[in-house]
Amino acid sequence: MANVSMRQMLEAGVHFGHQTRYWNPKMSPFIFGERMNIHIINLEKTVPLFNEAMNFLGKVAAKKGRVLFVGTKGAARDVIREEAIRAGMPFVDYRWMGGTLTNYKTVKQSIKRLKELSAMFADNQHERLSKKEALGLKREMDKLDRNLGGIKDMNGLPDVMFVVDVGHENIAICEARKLGIPVVAVVDTNNTPDGIDYVIPGNDDAIRAIKLYLSMAADAILEGRSSALLGNEEEFVDVTEAPADNRPKKKVTVKKRPTKVASSGADEE
Repeated sequence: MANVSMRQMLEAGVHFGHQTRYWNPKMSPFIFGERMNIHIINLEKTVPLFNEAMNFLGKVAAKKGRVLFVGTKGAARDVIREEAIRAGMPFVDYRWMGGTLTNYKTVKQSIKRLKELSAMFADNQHERLSKKEALGLKREMDKLDRNLGGIKDMNGLPDVMFVVDVGHENIAICEARKLGIPVVAVVDTNNTPDGIDYVIPGNDDAIRAIKLYLSMAADAILEGRSSALLGNEEEFVDVTEAPADNRPKKKVTVKKRPTKVASSGADEE
């Protein structure tokens, strides 16, 4: 699996944190220093943590797990949607509705309504209604699509949540933690890494940095899926993963690549 390089992160501006007066002391282990009242993030720590997180996403994808991309602030919306769709994963890019995960049964009813309205307009059934009724239904459909369109095909709770800005998406993270869903997240110098399973210390505002995180995440997921097609049977072994400073030691499952694979024997997902 391809790993990110220090040069790529420097070029994307991943090392630029927030103004020093807004810093969160819990991010001090990941801060290299400051320049012109801006904290500089230590990329020597970010690079291995980022690659570890991408490896984790790849392993989840290899087991056909679902990764929910979450990024609702303006700088991240377009990229979140683009890369999540490319990876074939669900996403929330407009607004996180409280209870999206913790009250998923109710959310499923709204998703069902969205699908019904979408089918109605696709079949031109709305033409039988008055203009006022059709307009009201169209507005309802558009609102539901903005809020739930990215998760309408999720078909259950996600296996992992990938977040760009932990401060902006704190409600989503709280719901994931309550349900025991692992969280992979970019954490800037003004936020706390507490409660994040895979911390990625980095700039969460620069569009180039956001594009780097998300494109690499999508690539890791696609590569993970491809690796699952290497043979008919997959062998897994348990290994102990070295934890980050703020994360307890845990056991993860790593796929052992087969020694020999016939070129025509790959299964399609």
